[in-house]
Amino acid sequence: MRIAVDIKPEVLRAVQEATGITKKSPAIRRALDLYLREVRKRRFIVRVLKGKTDYIATNEELEARSAHDLR
Repeated sequence: MRIAVDIKPEVLRAVQEATGITKKSPAIRRALDLYLREVRKRRFIVRVLKGKTDYIATNEELEARSAHDLR
């Protein structure tokens, strides 16, 4: 899907630097993918810590996973 979005040039440059992707659209897609992954991960961890899932892990295991999950 194609859309038009106004993005400040300095924000776009920061996204390109953070993702390591120089082309605009792929850099923005990657940044959005990474953002959504992080949001989903945090929501999942909150559900686990509240006991609202069957996932079995200690707090230490969850913290270690998020610290090493930097893909």
